[in-house]
Formats: sequence, structure tokens, C-alpha cells
Amino acid sequence: MSEKEVDQVTGVSTTGHSWDGIKELDTPMPRWWLITFYATIVWALAYMVAYPAWPLLRTATTGLLGYSSRGEIKKELNAAQEAKAGYIAAISSKTIDEIMADDTLRSFAAAAGAAAFKVNCVQCHGSGAQGSPGYPNLNDDEWLWGGTARDIQQTIAHGIRYTEDPDTRISEMPAFGGMLDSRQIAQVTSHVLSLSGKADGAAPADLAAGKAVFAQNCAVCHGEAGKGNRELGAPDLTDAIWLYGATPAAIAAQIRAPRHGVMPAWAGRLGDTLVKELTVYVHSLGGGR
Repeated sequence: MSEKEVDQVTGVSTTGHSWDGIKELDTPMPRWWLITFYATIVWALAYMVAYPAWPLLRTATTGLLGYSSRGEIKKELNAAQEAKAGYIAAISSKTIDEIMADDTLRSFAAAAGAAAFKVNCVQCHGSGAQGSPGYPNLNDDEWLWGGTARDIQQTIAHGIRYTEDPDTRISEMPAFGGMLDSRQIAQVTSHVLSLSGKADGAAPADLAAGKAVFAQNCAVCHGEAGKGNRELGAPDLTDAIWLYGATPAAIAAQIRAPRHGVMPAWAGRLGDTLVKELTVYVHSLGGGR
């Protein structure tokens, strides 16, 4: 067996490898590094014994300490559930008016309702409750069916035009395309736009004729001044807030063949307590007028 070559400059043995006349030294690893390396091996072995580590078919070994991250999360969730159990019980037993009158309960319900809104309502009303064409904006104070806490609770619990719930709210605008000709529809469209100051350029004669058509066909639900009727779900036509669009074409289309949106009834899906929490949250978004 040949003797190892020793580098004359450093006095360290070489590995026998050489590249372009440069020899590789067989320098030993620092002792502190070796100690750290062996310590990590010992630590890994101890960890595997003490904590869950070896994968099994559907789980892993429990470890001597019996620790489980899932178990810890379960404990934290149970503790959180116990902490809010009293609030939930109070909300369940109290009316919506009693909840609104209690600052602590109202704050808790609003927070819980915000979480429930993100899961159940954003698909239609948007993440910021800003709505979209055909879906109401919940941040303003204009409510088709009223904005009191009781009104909102009724709407959430039983929905709108949700035929599976006997207590759902129902309103239906007639299709005036079969009652009025195209000129009359154009005239009443101009009048409706004028109610919110949007009928720029409309001929006075058309506005007058449209007002007469409105009085004969529309005022019974929307009122002579177009202020709407929340008992019927008839929108206020003077606020420049339009569910299906504010252009003359969109308004004429709604007069001719109106679209009627449907909101599900949530009481059967979410339960009375969560409906109350959603009510408080939605009420907090606007003024609730």
C-alpha cells in the first residue's frame, strides 16, 4: 500500500487527486463542525422517537410524547368555541332588536356575520358587498324591502321570490311590452330617467307623454313621484340607483320584459342564529334606512 503524499508547504496529506498541477489536500473537517453534525443526527433520532414521524397508511406514529399538531389545533378550536359559546347562546335566545341594543352582542354578531357573508353571500353581492348588475349593493341606504334589522332578517331568512319558502317575499313587475307600443315605452323611459335628472335632451312632449303613461301604468306600485314602495318591493326611481343598468336601452328593456331576480332563503340552510349574525353585519354596511 503506497504511502500518502504530504504537501511540503502545508504539511497536510493529499488525496492523490491532481488537476493541472494543483493537488487536492485531504484537510480534516473542523472538530466543532463534526460535533454539530453528529449532534443533529442524535437530535433527529430523538425527535423521531418523541414526536409523530414514521408514516403509516392513514396516519403516523404517535411518538412517546403523544404530541399532534392536529390535536393542538383541535384544542385551540375547542377553546375558541367555548369562549364564544355564551355569545352564541345569547344571540340564539334574543330577538334581533335586543341584539342590536346590546353593544357587545352587536359587535360579536357583526364579526361572525362578516365571516358568514364571505362564505355564503360574496358569490352574488361581491366581496365588498358592492353588488353587480342584478345583485343589489348592500353598502348604501336604498333597500327594496326596507332596511331595518327586522326587514333585513326577513329577507335573509326567507329570500326573494324563492318558491320553496312559503314566507318568501314576492313582487313581480308586469311585462309592459304586451301593453304599450314601442313609442310609449320610449316616452316612459324618458320620464323615468327624468325622475333622477338623467333625461338630458329628451323632448318636452315625450316627457309629458311619458309622465301620463307612468301615471296610468306605473304609479300604482312606484308612486306618483316614483319614490317606490318598500312593502311591494318597488324600487325608488328617483335615486339614480339601478339594479339592471341606467342606460335608456337597459331601462326600456326592463319595462318591456322585466327580469326578476331570486334570492335563496337562508334560514333552512344556516339556522336562525347565523341568520341573525348576517342580519347585524349587513345592517352595519349601510345606514339601514
